[in-house]
Amino acid sequence: MEPKYKRVILKVSGEALAGESRKGIEQAMLDKVAADVKQLVDMGVQVAMVVGGGNFWRGRTSQNMDRPTADYIGMLATCMNALALRSAFEAAGIPVCIQTAIEMTQIAEPYNNKKALKLLEEGTVVIFGAGTGSPFFSTDTTTALRAAEIGADVILLAKKVDAVYDSDPEKNPNAKKYKTLTHTQVLEQNLQVMDSTAAAMCRDNNIMIHVFGVAEPNGIYRACMGEEIGTIVK
Repeated sequence: MEPKYKRVILKVSGEALAGESRKGIEQAMLDKVAADVKQLVDMGVQVAMVVGGGNFWRGRTSQNMDRPTADYIGMLATCMNALALRSAFEAAGIPVCIQTAIEMTQIAEPYNNKKALKLLEEGTVVIFGAGTGSPFFSTDTTTALRAAEIGADVILLAKKVDAVYDSDPEKNPNAKKYKTLTHTQVLEQNLQVMDSTAAAMCRDNNIMIHVFGVAEPNGIYRACMGEEIGTIVK
């Protein structure tokens, strides 16, 4: 079977990398993501990634901290996750490069769109770290922005929850699971697939979003093959 998508951008939340511990990094989750991504790379799919930082940092810890400072700390948290993923990918034999929106040349390359596209075409996985490099923008918005910049066919949104629901399934056992949605429904119903800035950017640039659980067996591979797991937003 041929994959449905040729170029994808995979967003993995920081909480997903934490696994059951809910904070820090669980090696088993790193290895699982690496194994899933290797399946795509071996099929010739071009894979870019954005990783969140919520397993280390969830925003301001007190009113004394200003929002930009809190956001910059969050950007650094994404870089820690990116480094951990790079290590797991290298161990799995996957060519990988980290590009960061904030320069930290000892550990990663500065973000460069042309270089990123060249690396993707050569079969290298490119991990985008440090968000957009500006405060007040989430890693969801980074994902939408980078997806538009590299011309990704789809955003694969690997989350701790296995789909989009009309309410929190961990709190409401009767929460309704959506199979498909439009970008407009996501925005109008405030469904928290991505933040509103990111969702609007995906709508305006006609970028499809496929939401599924990171713990789903072979979930990343199955989503890329076009299997209707989780929720598809288009």
